[in-house]
Amino acid sequence: MRITILAVGRLRQGPEQDLFDIYKRRLPWSLEVKEIDERRIRDDTKRRRQETVKLTAAIPPGAVTVALDERGRTLSSAKFAATLDDWRSAGRQTVAFLIGGADGLDRELTDNADLVLALGPMTWPHQMVRAMVAEQIYRAYTILTGHPYHRA
Repeated sequence: MRITILAVGRLRQGPEQDLFDIYKRRLPWSLEVKEIDERRIRDDTKRRRQETVKLTAAIPPGAVTVALDERGRTLSSAKFAATLDDWRSAGRQTVAFLIGGADGLDRELTDNADLVLALGPMTWPHQMVRAMVAEQIYRAYTILTGHPYHRA
């Protein structure tokens, strides 16, 4: 599988980047991050609209889109793994995870996503979300391959 995390904002060197890198190195699937510049536009609607245009343009052609949003579905790790496997079995080899900026994702992105996913009801900083998504992708891989990392 080819997985792209599209995220508004830059991730600086530090523990969040280190944790992301740990899971990226473990994962045999292709995992890349494309960062979308944050703009300091005061108008929330205009800022979110600009982020939407840039995120949409960065989605790889034919990719399954997963919008990260606190109002999305919560899935167990096993169900998340099964969902990735279903997409892969259906010939969908590319998945794009969308992480919004401070104001979240525009409704256009969540309405058009293949899956709107929540990492629980809490709001998480986008720097941590990258590492959390990378870990769950790695966990899904281990579930699908029978690796003992996942102990449910």
